[in-house]
Formats: sequence, C-alpha cells, structure tokens
Amino acid sequence: MNNPKSKLVAIFEGQQIRREWDEEKELWYFSVTDIIKALTGSSIPRRYWSDLKKKLKNEGSEVYEKIVQLKIVAEDGKKRETDMADTELALRLIQSIPSPNAEPFKLWLARVGYERLEETADPELAITRALKTYLQKGYSREWVNQRLKSIEIRKALTDEWEKRGVKEGFEFAILTNEITKAWTGMTTKEYKRLKDLKKENLRDNMTNLELVLNMLAETATTEISEKREPKNFYFLRAGFSTIDRF
Repeated sequence: MNNPKSKLVAIFEGQQIRREWDEEKELWYFSVTDIIKALTGSSIPRRYWSDLKKKLKNEGSEVYEKIVQLKIVAEDGKKRETDMADTELALRLIQSIPSPNAEPFKLWLARVGYERLEETADPELAITRALKTYLQKGYSREWVNQRLKSIEIRKALTDEWEKRGVKEGFEFAILTNEITKAWTGMTTKEYKRLKDLKKENLRDNMTNLELVLNMLAETATTEISEKREPKNFYFLRAGFSTIDRF
C-alpha cells in the first residue's frame, strides 16, 4: 500500500486497530488481536484469541478458517504476520466476544438485520432509508434524486443481464468495467483510484454530471441488449464495441 500510516489505523474507543487494504479484492482487513484488545481491554489479546479460536472450532464455526495472515507494522515498527479479518468476519468475531464494549455492535447488527427483513417485505422502505441517509450525509436533494434514479437504471440493466444468463459478481464486474471505460476511458478500479477511493461506493462519489453520463451509458447498454437479445455473457461483452461509440 502507498497510503500514509494514518490511513492504516482505525480508531475505536481510543484504541488503535491496525488494518490493511487489499486492492485486488477491494477489502479492508483488520487485526484480530487489536479488535479483541479494544473490546475486552485484555493485556494479553493473543492468549484471548488463542482460547477463542479453540472455542469457535469446538462449536463448529468456520470463522478461523477464513482468517488470513498479512504482514503489518507491529509496535516495534517491524512488519510481522498477523491474523486479519475482513469487515464481515470482524463483525462475526465481535458477536462471539462476551464484552460490554461489544454490545453496541451487536445491537447495531440486530437492528440492521431487522431493517433488511422489513425492506424485503416492502422495498419502498429501502428507498426511503437511502434518501434519509444521503441527506444526513450532506448531499443536496438534487444530487440525491439523481442518485436514486441511477439506482433504478442500474437495476434495469442488471435485470437485463440476468435475463441473458450473466452471473452476478465477476461477470457483472467485467461488463461494468466496459461501461465505465466507454465514458471515462478508465476501468472502474482506475476511476476509483483517481478519486482516491477504497471501499467507498464509486457512484456515491460522482458529481451530478458524472451520474448523468453513467446513467446514459447504462441506459444505452440496456436498450442495445434488449434490441439484440444476446445469448450470453460472451455475446454481451462482444457487443461493447457499439457502446464504445457512445
């Protein structure tokens, strides 16, 4: 990573939690022992983690198997291999730690889970929540309206891709890259790097004009696919020579 040291540390309740950005996977990884120290106040977080690993293994949990080891800067200034967890795994670990400091996280997870269940039953709630969240973050109402419209257009595009047999994830990402290159001349990753973004959503960091251009590109892609009815992902990708002239 080329980030300054300040960006390699997260702060929780005055405790430093070391982290490392995986540019290839676009994931933050957090030091497990730092999380444990912050939540429990233990002076020997390594021993606590060792005991917790045994407990999780006995319970049949797969958490430990998903831990990765990365070299990060230790207290003595040297890089040492450390057990690291991505955001999702870190939250699962927090749920396994019986500590009063972990309770706010657990309550938040329960609330988020409840909200998602409600939104599944009534999708309009998700739109309302997104509107409130963007306004609370200081975005203008004009920008928010553009952003919500971009979500609608993106959904129409991904629905069309799914209809053509495109797989969500890797294949979606490849086609999205093609669209981004069509109007910016950069891949999605290059565009995020230009804006100095990591895990942040690219569209959430676009200007009104950028959102409009992206929406036009995605709308054109949807309409061309509907007209040509490509058989699969490979036919869709081959058709981007037309989008390049957008």
